[in-house]
Amino acid sequence: MKTTLQPPSLALAACLALNCYAADDDLLGRDALFGDDLKSTASSKAASGSGIKGFLQFEGARTTSNPEHWSKLRTRADLNSQGKLSDSLKWKLGVRVDYDFVYGINDFYNSAVEQNQRFDIALRENYLDYSTGNWDFRVGRQHVVWGEMVGLFFADVVSARDQREFILPEFDQMRIPQWAVRAEYFANDTHAELLWIPVASYDNIGRPGAEYYPYQPVPPGANVQYLPEQRPDGTANNMNYGLRLSTLKNGWDVSGFYYRSSDINPSFYREIVPGARPTFIYQARHDRIHQYGGTLAKDFGDIVLKAEAVYTRDRQFTVLNLTDTDGLARQHTLDWAVGLDFTLPADSRLNVQFFQRQHFDHNPDIIADRLENGYSLFASTKLGNNWETQALFISSLNRSDWLFRPRVSWNIQRNWRLMLGADIFSGPQLGLFGRYDQHDRVYSEVRYSF
Repeated sequence: MKTTLQPPSLALAACLALNCYAADDDLLGRDALFGDDLKSTASSKAASGSGIKGFLQFEGARTTSNPEHWSKLRTRADLNSQGKLSDSLKWKLGVRVDYDFVYGINDFYNSAVEQNQRFDIALRENYLDYSTGNWDFRVGRQHVVWGEMVGLFFADVVSARDQREFILPEFDQMRIPQWAVRAEYFANDTHAELLWIPVASYDNIGRPGAEYYPYQPVPPGANVQYLPEQRPDGTANNMNYGLRLSTLKNGWDVSGFYYRSSDINPSFYREIVPGARPTFIYQARHDRIHQYGGTLAKDFGDIVLKAEAVYTRDRQFTVLNLTDTDGLARQHTLDWAVGLDFTLPADSRLNVQFFQRQHFDHNPDIIADRLENGYSLFASTKLGNNWETQALFISSLNRSDWLFRPRVSWNIQRNWRLMLGADIFSGPQLGLFGRYDQHDRVYSEVRYSF
């Protein structure tokens, strides 16, 4: 039986977070809030672009479980350019091109997966910024980061993600920008943000047959069919919008937000066609949800405390009860997390986090317990000037379900990086990580940045 937890549990949120370790925009100042401090750009380029920047990267991965096979041989070009038309008007353009050679050397994947993942051109951030007085406006395709934990996705409810490799790529590579209009207001230590997304982006889960597709529960001997994903149309009823307020008082960075949206992560609606071998028909859809959240952060020198919580209404969860009409149960949940980040001697770092999801009016037929608890450990250290090692361990406290990710990177030269690592899953078949117990892999990446 193959299954998934829909939407991702707290362990998934933690894993996504620890791939990034990017500071929250609010902590970097107003210019960095929009992710592009152009003040360092030479004045001679004020009315033009800053040239083309980005990286070229080759990624190889080999699945070590039986049957052993190459699962990725991808070349990626990520290109962007930014500049300003005047002191108050800035712009950015970005595109990413992928080509995966793995589909040319084996027939392990079906044609739908090959069509979805062999070649891809995706718009990245493409927007205009306008500033006047205490107001900043951004219009276009953009990342919106609301989380204040170190890369953690609990409060980062706006960003969609490319999950065709589960949670294994680096955080910044997983993010899918949203087409949005964003207004920012700054007054002393207070920051207000208004967000409107007329046409939303959603998580990319790939196609059935892919290495990390989120398969749903199917009893032994039954047939299964997956209908094409149904995404919300572009009507006014499916627009997303939100409000976020933050302030800095006595060293405490505190924020609160409300976000109304169609869930970026799909729920799988189920229909059972009876017969000698019943057929389970699934279709991924995106329901409307409400989310209320808050974050806080405090720097204590070599120790940084961060925490956040998100209360979500009307999210749907898969049930195992075969008599249920659509295979889903509507739940209200509270996700919260707290973490400590330690700066250690010898260019080392340790991060410890605890997280929990609470289901209110818990339906006993869903896969998750009423309280789902977990923790994560991350450690890194530099070896000389050019080498760095790190390891990430994520585990559930409810069951023996875990993911271990060791890796080493070598900065060969100023613009060149080589990385070697492994992704090791373990756990029960219904576990978030255990469902991929047969998808352990080793991988390498070579990147040239310019």
